[in-house]
Amino acid sequence: MHETGTPRERAYLVAADRKRPGGGGENAVAEGRWRPAASLEELALLAKTAGAKVVGTTFQRLDSFNPKTYVGRGKLAEIVARQPEAGYTTVIFDDELSPSQQRNLEKELDAKVLDRTALILDIFAQHARTREGRLQVELAQLEYILPRLRGQWSHLERLGAGIGTRGPGETQLETDRRLIRNRISHLKKQIESVRQQRDLHRRQRARQGIPVVSLVGYTNAGKSTLMRALSGADVLVQDQLFATLDPVTRRIRLPSSGTALLTDTVGFIQKLPTQLVAAFRATLEELEEATLLLHVVDITHADAEQQARTVDETVRELGLGERPLLMALNKVDVLVGEGLDPAELEPPAWARGGLVVSAEKRWGLEELRAAIEAALDEAAERERLAAAQTRANKRSTKDREVA
Repeated sequence: MHETGTPRERAYLVAADRKRPGGGGENAVAEGRWRPAASLEELALLAKTAGAKVVGTTFQRLDSFNPKTYVGRGKLAEIVARQPEAGYTTVIFDDELSPSQQRNLEKELDAKVLDRTALILDIFAQHARTREGRLQVELAQLEYILPRLRGQWSHLERLGAGIGTRGPGETQLETDRRLIRNRISHLKKQIESVRQQRDLHRRQRARQGIPVVSLVGYTNAGKSTLMRALSGADVLVQDQLFATLDPVTRRIRLPSSGTALLTDTVGFIQKLPTQLVAAFRATLEELEEATLLLHVVDITHADAEQQARTVDETVRELGLGERPLLMALNKVDVLVGEGLDPAELEPPAWARGGLVVSAEKRWGLEELRAAIEAALDEAAERERLAAAQTRANKRSTKDREVA
């Protein structure tokens, strides 16, 4: 009998970090920064989500990253020496590699080399279901591939350049670049059309006067589970990174018999590729129309504070730092399973004011609904006062012009 399916890729993971003042072990971390080991653990989850089997990991602390090979020569030799034992077919690096670093590493390792950006793009390509999602992922992939094309034709570039030396490799390289640039231009036009359609839908919702609550959070924090629990709608829920890519909007009931629209968008992650932020701009614009941001945090995660900080930083980068925000500390049922009483659970200092909930067990949802309604009422009152002030300023300006 012979296997007919595609064999799983065997991935070897590599991470590096700059040395910090004062030294410290592999897990040493400055305030507000990720533990290097935690970043490597997350890379392993990403690799498994993409379908690879992790067969080994390694970490190096450096004064500075090697501009040619990312890691030092000794660590690179160690990775090469591990190949017979680990049998890896792919080596994945925890940071984005430059095109030259990737080419150099592929020559040294004699294996496929990927970085964190390429890995996340592959996961997004697997999970994109709608036409909009596929357009955005393809755009991000092409913008990532374009500066890396040269390595695909290196075997034909020995002919060099100049009169009488221009070879088929250079010709094919330029042809591919032109085709990719044309495709990128076409995709941007299609995505702009999608953005305009979304803007039209948002204006229609705004005319109806229904407030919008947008879920934000680190990937796999339980946003989709919370949306299902609050709305009762059938929403895809998987214990997997980036299970949800395409925005989903559902109506939820508020305690005073009012309603609001709850929108779920793509989850955030540390070292989020800039190509993805740009490509998913049309999707992330849903956040710009939100009356309230509901930040969902997996309170059981060892790096919950760093995850929450990553989300806060991304929200600020999107220009939404002043938007009203409510924090939901999710998955408290896991802590109860460890013998803790949720009623006695005190949120950590960085999450003061956060509401303790369990989307899976539906604990604390009524308190969360009440907090959402109170936050929406407060936001509406601020908007009313701001509008009144604007009208008063206009009247004052008009009176001065008449005088």
